[in-house]
Amino acid sequence: MSRPSRLSRTSRMTRVVAVSALTFIAFGGSLLAPSAAPEAHAAAHAAKALHVAASKKGSPYQYGAAGPHRFDCSGLTLYSYRKAGKKLPRTAQQQYNRTSRISARSRRQGDLVFFHSGSRVYHVGIYAGRGRIWHSPKSGSVVSLQKIWTKRVSYGRVR
Repeated sequence: MSRPSRLSRTSRMTRVVAVSALTFIAFGGSLLAPSAAPEAHAAAHAAKALHVAASKKGSPYQYGAAGPHRFDCSGLTLYSYRKAGKKLPRTAQQQYNRTSRISARSRRQGDLVFFHSGSRVYHVGIYAGRGRIWHSPKSGSVVSLQKIWTKRVSYGRVR
């Protein structure tokens, strides 16, 4: 009786490892290092929330509205992140309190941008990159992509 060649044993082992990894992923596992998994999930949710916000371009502003056809500023962020699988509280101030502070240098697309007057947060948008945000600015306007107009902002990451 002949022994299987080294090549065939290696080939079988490669197939077993590949099938095991695919099975693991199919049942909700991750092949990322444990410390990288939360960051990767946060980035995936942020990217989806940004896409949802962009898809609402032109939707009219309405105070207190949280979609799907009309929005105020925090209603747009709430709606976008809900569609991405994350829960946020209702107001800009509550969203500020719930997110993790990050520096302007660390900001990524999908992070929240908070506008301040003193210690009060009065507006929020979703960072789109290149110094721009998707937001629902004020009565009489629509959801739009706009350049950040002030340096008096802070950034928050939804975890």
